[in-house]
Amino acid sequence: MRVVLGHGASGNAASMKPYVVGFKQRGIDAVAVDLPRGGAERAVPVFIKTSGRGHEVVGGGQSFGGRVASMAAVEADFGGLVLFSYPLHRPGFTDQLRIEHLPSIRCPTLFLSGDRDPFARIDLLKQYVKLVPHSRLEIFKGQGHGLLAVLDQALDVAAEFIRSEVK
Repeated sequence: MRVVLGHGASGNAASMKPYVVGFKQRGIDAVAVDLPRGGAERAVPVFIKTSGRGHEVVGGGQSFGGRVASMAAVEADFGGLVLFSYPLHRPGFTDQLRIEHLPSIRCPTLFLSGDRDPFARIDLLKQYVKLVPHSRLEIFKGQGHGLLAVLDQALDVAAEFIRSEVK
């Protein structure tokens, strides 16, 4: 089992180091992938090239990287998804939801989000996570977009999810 992580829109693979190190400290192999700037659709083939395909891969990432991983999962048949701060919509644009592909995800999926994330109004996230079969939402009180302040707790939840839900 290997976790492949995409970075946020303003980051790069190196910015995912705390996640990669954290997963490895929990006995889970992890790597980060450098994604091209621009639309998520453009980044999906790059993600899959690094991750490979199949159930031994757990896709994931922070914000944009998680969105890319979730889109890649539809095509690459991942064993699971771990999505940190999923960008359900741009801040203030709750009418422009990024959910078209969610019902097509077939693997167990963990969404981890702060209850103050401007990219995912929590009431909407609770509603739309249900579009993904086998999904779970973990909410971190007082957190905005990004979970670095609670990363150890988030990674504990993610590691347990991978061990118990990903086959």
